[in-house]
Amino acid sequence: MHSATPVIDFHVHFLVRDVLEQCLPHAVATNRGHHKLPPHLFALFEKMMTPQGVIEDMDKLKIDISVISSAAVIQPIYWAEPQVALKMAQQLNDTAAARVAHSPKRIIGSFVLPFQDMNLAMTEFKRAVDDLGLKVVNVPAEVRGSYLGDAQFRPFWEAAQDKRVVVFMHPDGAKDPWFFQWGMWNSLGQSLEEAKFMASVLYEGILETYPRLKLVVAHGGGYFPHNMGRLDRNVKNAPHSMKNITRKPSEYLRNIYYDTCLYDPTVLSALIKIVGPDRLLLGADWPIGDADPLGFVDRCSETSDTEKRMIKGGRAAELVGFQ
Repeated sequence: MHSATPVIDFHVHFLVRDVLEQCLPHAVATNRGHHKLPPHLFALFEKMMTPQGVIEDMDKLKIDISVISSAAVIQPIYWAEPQVALKMAQQLNDTAAARVAHSPKRIIGSFVLPFQDMNLAMTEFKRAVDDLGLKVVNVPAEVRGSYLGDAQFRPFWEAAQDKRVVVFMHPDGAKDPWFFQWGMWNSLGQSLEEAKFMASVLYEGILETYPRLKLVVAHGGGYFPHNMGRLDRNVKNAPHSMKNITRKPSEYLRNIYYDTCLYDPTVLSALIKIVGPDRLLLGADWPIGDADPLGFVDRCSETSDTEKRMIKGGRAAELVGFQ
C-alpha cells in the first residue's frame, strides 16, 4: 500500500477472449459490426485479458487495488438469447473470481447477470455471491429498452440490498444509430444513458424502496446530477412525477455514489459541490481512460487532503468491506 488508506480504482475493465469474439459484432463500439476498430485497440484488448496486464499498469499509476468489471461496450451479453447470455455471464464471472484468487490483495471482482431472463439472472446472482464470493455486480443502464428501474428488475434490487452487494452501473452503450456519427455513442451517449438510468431508478421508486442500496454510477452520473433545478421544478409543474417518491429529486442524489471518470476538473468540482466529496470514488476507466487518475483528483483544489484520500480509496474500501 502507498498509504494507510488504499488507493482503489473502481472503474477497470477486463475481457475474456471467447466472450469478446462472440460479442464484438453486437457491440456499440463496432456499431454492431459495421465499424472497424483501430488496430491499437487490439493491443489494449490483449492487456485486458490477463491479470498481469492490469497489475503492471496499477503499479505505474500507484493504484493499490482495482475493482474489475467486464467491458460492456465491447463484450455486451444483452443481445443474446437468455441461455447463451447465461453461459457468457458464467464465463465472465468465473474469470473475475479467478483473478481475485490470483491477486487477492490487488483485485476485487464484479459479476454480470443475464437480465434477459430474471429467473436465470437471480440464479446466477446467488452463485456469484455465495459460491464465487464476488462483492460487486456490474449492470447496464437498460436491457432491450427497459431501464433498470422497471418493475421486472425489483427482485434484483431487493437481493442487492439484502446481500449488501455493491451495484456498479456502467452503460453498454447508446444504441440509437444517430449516436454513431462522430463517435457520439461514447462522448455524448454514455452520459445520456446514465441520466436515463438515474431517472429510472429515481422515478420508479427504487431509491425510495431500497434506501440501503450501495449504488455506484460510472462517469460521474452523466448529466443527471447537474440538472436538478428542472427536475425539482416538476414537483409542482408535474405532480404525478412524485408518484413513487416522497422527496424532491435532488434529495436522492446522495443515495448514490459516483466515479471520477469525467476528464474535466471543472465538472468534477461541480459534482463535488452538488453531492459532496464523500459520494465520489476514483474511476480511471482503465485502460482507455485518464492517464493520470490520481493527478486528476489532486487538481481539484477545492477538496482537502482528507477528502482526496477518501475519494481515492477510503470510501470504496468501506463500500466493499475491504480489510
